[in-house]
Amino acid sequence: MIGIPGVGKTTLLSKIVKILNDNKKNVTRISFGTLMFEVAKENGLVDRDDLRKLPVTEQQRIQKIAAEKIASQNEEIMIIDTHAFINSPEGYYPGLPEHVLKIIKPTNFISISAKPEEIYNRRMTDDTRNRDKITLPNIKKELDVQSGMISACAVITGSPVKHILNSEGKVDEAANKIIKAIGL
Repeated sequence: MIGIPGVGKTTLLSKIVKILNDNKKNVTRISFGTLMFEVAKENGLVDRDDLRKLPVTEQQRIQKIAAEKIASQNEEIMIIDTHAFINSPEGYYPGLPEHVLKIIKPTNFISISAKPEEIYNRRMTDDTRNRDKITLPNIKKELDVQSGMISACAVITGSPVKHILNSEGKVDEAANKIIKAIGL
């Protein structure tokens, strides 16, 4: 499951996990960024938001280690929470490059979006992260980049992609669409 910051991915994932658990489904939720940060902390990084500022070669190394940790798990239902790209100093770097896709072997992709104005408002009220300044045109560009990146992932893996709009106040509706899309 991918989405740019502010689409409501964390809230949506919490709802999905609760619904599946209530229906006796054992589901594991994994944050790819958290795994990457755990690896990076071993090398001295202290702020998760500095991951995107690392050289791409270092991000690739850390991604590989995190992907191998995910692939080593043997869970029936695993939802990986990640981003389609990282806005690094070198440009938009894929959050799921081919080498990661080959390791984790995803079966489905869910792309979460929201209206740019909703994303902007959510980002402005999120004081838990050290976010870059953003404008509505930048958010629109990020949504376009996300769409292209996730489409490339679907082509590389042969796995379907479902685009879900997570509108303000409609998290239950979006969660049910996702659960239906992944056949649960």
